[in-house]
Amino acid sequence: MSETLFDDAGAEAAKGQEPLAVRMRPRTLDEVVGQRHLLGEGSPLRRLVEDDAPMSVFLWGPPGTGKTTLATVVSRVTKRRFVELSAVNAGVKDVRAVVDEAKRRMGMNGTRTLLFVDEVHRFNKTQQDALLPAVENRWVSFIGATTENPFFSVVSPLLSRSLLLSLESLDDGDITALVDRALTEERGLDGRYTLSEQGAEHLVRLAGGDGRRSLTYLEAAALVAGPPAAAPVEITADHVERAVDRHAVRYDRSGDQHYDVISAFIKSMRGSDADAALHYLARMVEAGEDPRFIARRLIVHASEDVGMADPTALQTAVAAAQAVEFIGMPEARINLAQAVIHISLAPKSNAVITAIDEAMADVRAGRAGPVPAHLRDAHYKGAADLGHGKGYRYAHDYPGGVAPQRHAPDGLTEREYYRPTRHGTERRLTEVLDRIKGVLRGGGR
Repeated sequence: MSETLFDDAGAEAAKGQEPLAVRMRPRTLDEVVGQRHLLGEGSPLRRLVEDDAPMSVFLWGPPGTGKTTLATVVSRVTKRRFVELSAVNAGVKDVRAVVDEAKRRMGMNGTRTLLFVDEVHRFNKTQQDALLPAVENRWVSFIGATTENPFFSVVSPLLSRSLLLSLESLDDGDITALVDRALTEERGLDGRYTLSEQGAEHLVRLAGGDGRRSLTYLEAAALVAGPPAAAPVEITADHVERAVDRHAVRYDRSGDQHYDVISAFIKSMRGSDADAALHYLARMVEAGEDPRFIARRLIVHASEDVGMADPTALQTAVAAAQAVEFIGMPEARINLAQAVIHISLAPKSNAVITAIDEAMADVRAGRAGPVPAHLRDAHYKGAADLGHGKGYRYAHDYPGGVAPQRHAPDGLTEREYYRPTRHGTERRLTEVLDRIKGVLRGGGR
């Protein structure tokens, strides 16, 4: 358990001894980078700070998005006594001790306590229940940080008495802003270092939306670059690589490399080369490509180049896309890889895309005759007088569920758009389709 009463003397004493990520923590809400949806005028966090409103909040989001930072900022600005517990090593006894001390101080001199519990999802039910009286009676203002879905990891009574705020991973612009601030501000690197363009790109990619990680890597790269002399020292991509032990992936997400790699990725799957496809997947993941973009390409490819030769390929691709949204990276790389392997090894057919493209070409060319009368809507009054529905044969009344009748409009009765291959499932569909066409064309209409 740690307790902090923020003051200038304490901050000055610790200056320069803390990690860069700690030194660069925002001091006000206006200094917080990212999370714009939580920091607007009238937002719960603004009210907690500006109105000094007592409330309990859960901050749910990926690592490095600012959960601890927001709790610290709230405490700094409101001047409350700030107590931090880590759910990793705190127990019921620790929770009750904080609550008892909070009640005592409130009764003696009106000092209010902000209790911050990091990784609150690690508290068991008994430990979480110990917080309930304090939250319900507002003996403390409670902030719980979690990377896990609180609907599964937090007891309902505690969750229902608190606000749930979701934090998002920082985007590239946010990470760049954090790094630039750390390079120039006195509490950071104080202008003693600069960062090359390639070094900045590599650092942003490695951060993966994690602000704390970006500053940790920057500090390590500065140590590799060496102490500054008369002029600022430039931190290069090589320094970042050596500090983090990960090579920079030469990949421009908005340039030729982006299009070249995704093209090679798709053509490798189309060519049934799972190993090559996995290589290009790894390059995109390591370079920080948006996993949703990769998932969308998998869904398209599953129908464009596999189609009905293996209908389950589309199901796998869609499931991988859902996994990206549900669990995020880096874990979703496994789901993406599974989809890549499935699609690569599946039998190939472009019959689906050929069929829809040929049908659309006919429509665009004006080959779209009137709907046959027996297929037209016959449910409204007067439709029968127009001959709508007359002679329609209900498919379920016929053997095999196929009725002998014409469905295509005039001029298109002989058109065949879907032509299955002899690959995979389509081998069987060829026989089914031939049988169905034999029945349909026996209808004479």
